[in-house]
Amino acid sequence: MSDLELAFKADAILGEGPSWDPVTARLIWLDILGSRVHWFDPATGRDTVMATEQHVGAAKPRAGGGIVANLRDGVGLYDADGAFRWLHLEPVPGRRANDAAVDAAGTLWAGTMRYDEAPGGGTLARFLPDGTVVPVLDDVAVSNGTDWSPDGTLMYYVDSPTRRVDVFDVDPGTGEVRKRRPFAEIEDGAGFPDGLTVDAEGCVWVALWGGGAVRRYTPDGKLDRVVEVPAQQTTACAFGGPRLTDLYITTATIGLDALALAGQPLAGSLLVLPDAGQGVPDVPFAG
Repeated sequence: MSDLELAFKADAILGEGPSWDPVTARLIWLDILGSRVHWFDPATGRDTVMATEQHVGAAKPRAGGGIVANLRDGVGLYDADGAFRWLHLEPVPGRRANDAAVDAAGTLWAGTMRYDEAPGGGTLARFLPDGTVVPVLDDVAVSNGTDWSPDGTLMYYVDSPTRRVDVFDVDPGTGEVRKRRPFAEIEDGAGFPDGLTVDAEGCVWVALWGGGAVRRYTPDGKLDRVVEVPAQQTTACAFGGPRLTDLYITTATIGLDALALAGQPLAGSLLVLPDAGQGVPDVPFAG
């Protein structure tokens, strides 16, 4: 099994949200507070950057090309040529977008949080391709990692301050979720759960903010692997590469003073663990 490698050296303030785009064979990732969306090409090592006018919490491929972006004031659509329009505009003072994911039906599940991380200040909602918004949760602090089991019957979700990864049952007819319950709990001192991804075996990989690690939990909630990351602020992970076997990991520099940064030269960079496992192809947003 391979060791963790540097994919692209960067100094992202809040590197986040990796997502593999099979059409372009590039990894989409972003710097939330730097208002930047990145496209990393592992074949060439080239990283292309697009600036956004607002803080961007997530960016996912669209079925027709371009990306759907979870922005500070709502959800927006970027065409392949860079043209932009709002799918849903709903600015709330003191609130910004955070992590998001696309389900098997091509619906975007997008989270929000307050800049001050106040409890109850965040939300989770579903955004349909026609702009319809379906509220899911309205009592969230830091809405974070979201993904589904390979068979689509379970959804995993993180509200970071709870120190839990929770799991929901998914209604097979509507895609709605119910019966929220704890799946895995992160002990004190190990960091906070952040972004996550589910592999083809149904195991849940979760990044630990402040913990410098990514953990894998089996479908029954047992910890079976820890990947140590040379960056304390480990933020998210996703499978990518031509065979979806490489685990990409994003990191951040925010919250680290000069001394901490000197000891963590890869903080803010994009890292990769080759041949980590087998990922599940992402579904593009249908809008």
